[in-house]
Amino acid sequence: MIKRKGIILAGGSGTRLYPITLGVSKQLLPVYDKPMIYYPLSVLMLAGIQEVAVITTPEDQSQFQRIMGDGSRWGLKLTWITQASPDGLAQAYLLAREFLDGAPSAMVLGDNIFFGHALPNILKRADEQATGGTVFGYRVADPERYGVLDFDGENVRGIIEKPVNPPSNYAVTGLYFLDGTAPERAAQVKPSARGELEITSLLESYLSDGLLSVERMGRGYAWLDTGTHGSLLDAGNFVRTLQERQGLQTGSPEEIAFENGWISRDDLLKIAEPLGKNSYGKYLRSIAAAKNKT
Repeated sequence: MIKRKGIILAGGSGTRLYPITLGVSKQLLPVYDKPMIYYPLSVLMLAGIQEVAVITTPEDQSQFQRIMGDGSRWGLKLTWITQASPDGLAQAYLLAREFLDGAPSAMVLGDNIFFGHALPNILKRADEQATGGTVFGYRVADPERYGVLDFDGENVRGIIEKPVNPPSNYAVTGLYFLDGTAPERAAQVKPSARGELEITSLLESYLSDGLLSVERMGRGYAWLDTGTHGSLLDAGNFVRTLQERQGLQTGSPEEIAFENGWISRDDLLKIAEPLGKNSYGKYLRSIAAAKNKT
C-alpha cells in the first residue's frame, strides 16, 4: 500500500484580513502562541503523514521556509510548491501532481484549525480508505454560509454550495482525504463562473462514482476557519483557553513528532533550548523530562 502524502494549501492574498496581511502571509499570523500553519500541519502529523507539500505564493515562500525549514526537526520531509495565482482549491492537486506521484493524499487548508480528543481516530479511518475520498462534516448553526452535505441516511448524496434551504447542518471542512486519482480528476474540472477550479466539483467526481465517504465531527470537536479578523481572534482565545485550563498544548508539531517517535528526547530538548523561558519552551522541556522518568 502506497503511503499517503500531505498537502497544506497556504496560498492566497488574505484580502479579508487586510491590513494585517499586507506584509505577511495569513497562514503565518499568530494564533495565540504559534504560527497559524502549525495547526493544519499538526493535523497531518496526527494522521501519521511525514511527507508534506506546502503550497504558498512565490512572494511568501521564503518566510515559510525560514520558520519551517525542510521539516527534518519534526521528522518530516517538506516539499515547497508555489501557486502564482489562487485559481481554486482543486488547483492544488494539479500543482502537487509530481509530488504525489500517484500516492493518496490528505489536503488541509492553511487557515483551518481542528481540535478533538478523538481526532486521530477519525483521521486513521479516513487514511485506511485505499480508494475514493473522505470529507469531514462539521455541524454549524449557519450552514447557508458553507458547502453543505446532503445526506441519504448515513450516505452523502450531494454537496450544495451556500444553499438557501440547507438540507443539513453539516458543512464541509477544509480537510480532504483523496486517493491517487485526485490530480487526474482535478484535470477534468472546468473553471466555475468565478473562474476557479472548485473543490466541490472535484468532490462531485468522487460522489458520482460512489466513492465519497463522510466523517461527521459532532460534539467534542472544534473546527475554526481563521479567515476574518473576528474568527482569528476567536481562534486565539480558544487555543489560549484550552492551554491555560488544561496545561496541554494544541497544535504542537514538536510534541506530536516526539510522541510518534519521529524525533528523540535529545532532539526535543534541542528544539526547546532557543525558545528560552517562555511557556512553549517550558512545555517541551516538561515533556522531555516526563519521558525520561518512564
